[in-house]
Amino acid sequence: MKKTALKLSALTLAAILTVGCASTDIEATANQAAADAAAAASAAEAARAAADRAAQAAASAQSTADQALSAATEAQACCEANRESMERMFQKTMSK
Repeated sequence: MKKTALKLSALTLAAILTVGCASTDIEATANQAAADAAAAASAAEAARAAADRAAQAAASAQSTADQALSAATEAQACCEANRESMERMFQKTMSK
């Protein structure tokens, strides 16, 4: 009976040590996972900030393009008005 109790105690001790080591490994894995998640969150935040800056730059570029289009349209209208005026002057000169 004493040998069986001694064997049982030794087995119990080995099981406790094994579980203790396993929980340490699990804790280390959990800590690594938490660190990885924090790094991923940081990278995602940096990517979001970069995307926001890109969107702002694109909006600025669109505004500049819109202004250029407006100026070009005004210049074209002025050119057409000048051409029509010159055409009228030419017609007037030719009719005399």
